Amino acid sequence: MNTPVQPTPAQKQPRNPLHGLTLEAIVTALEANYGWQGLGERIPLRCFTSDPSVASSLKFLRKTPWAREKVESLYLFMLRDQRRQQSPSHRP
Repeated sequence: MNTPVQPTPAQKQPRNPLHGLTLEAIVTALEANYGWQGLGERIPLRCFTSDPSVASSLKFLRKTPWAREKVESLYLFMLRDQRRQQSPSHRP
């Protein structure tokens, strides 16, 4: 019997920078880059501003899709910003 070849998960999303990352890894990276105060200023959520922790943030973000989208968007912005800062400027 001939079965179709299923693409691996990496082949399904080859250019998705979030693919393979856990929400915990994203929150941890954002906190390391911005700190809790900076994170709360950029995304004003109580899980970032009032007694923040990775565990409480994950609990809230897993139940709240719109907040998770904001966190993922900020993570992508942070990656772009880091790449911009690392690449040499081509301006005269």
